[in-house]
Amino acid sequence: MSDYAHKTEEELHKLVTGNHAKLQAFRFAMAGSKQKNVKEGKKLRKETARLLTELHKRNTESRNSNIGK
Repeated sequence: MSDYAHKTEEELHKLVTGNHAKLQAFRFAMAGSKQKNVKEGKKLRKETARLLTELHKRNTESRNSNIGK
């Protein structure tokens, strides 16, 4: 998760959007039996969760810092 800590929020949002598109393509390929690597879906879901966790962490930190002011 340390590599995501150095990215901007905009970059993280782009990565999440890209992962959602890849996951959608993966699901369509699985439905059509074209996909050979069945572990790719799990990898994409985990990476998306890590990205969303980093975004949530940043939003929580910014809200907490604004409360004290």
